[in-house]
Amino acid sequence: MKGEFTWHSHPETDDFFLVLKGTLTIQLRDRDVELREGELFVVPRGVEHCPRADDEAHVLLIEPVGTVNTGDAGGPLTAAERRLADLGTD
Repeated sequence: MKGEFTWHSHPETDDFFLVLKGTLTIQLRDRDVELREGELFVVPRGVEHCPRADDEAHVLLIEPVGTVNTGDAGGPLTAAERRLADLGTD
């Protein structure tokens, strides 16, 4: 990812972020969490957050099936659900 995502929360589930390459900032309403390569952070369910990468970052994000990526915010950044089996091997 690169740039700022959208402020949102997930009322029913946590968000797991693992930085594979680069740096990622998880903006919370009361603080920023800076993550470097190899570091992870779990945003607890219901906590409003906004991921941001000033330069390109490769991030593994784990959410349960059916979780909308923009949580309760919706909007143009909402993505269709994709499962690993749907991505193929290319």
